[in-house]
Amino acid sequence: MIGTLLLILLVLLLLGAIPAWPYSREWGYYPSGTIGLVLLILILLLLLGRVPF
Repeated sequence: MIGTLLLILLVLLLLGAIPAWPYSREWGYYPSGTIGLVLLILILLLLLGRVPF
């Protein structure tokens, strides 16, 4: 259950990080860097068995 919620959250973050508007192009690597950090933590938790899928 929690794994599915985390997956949905990750997909929403990926969609939000796409620089589709002119003002968001100036954000640089901050959105994708945050998503990468969340993905790294999620993979680590999966490997440790803390998040059941």
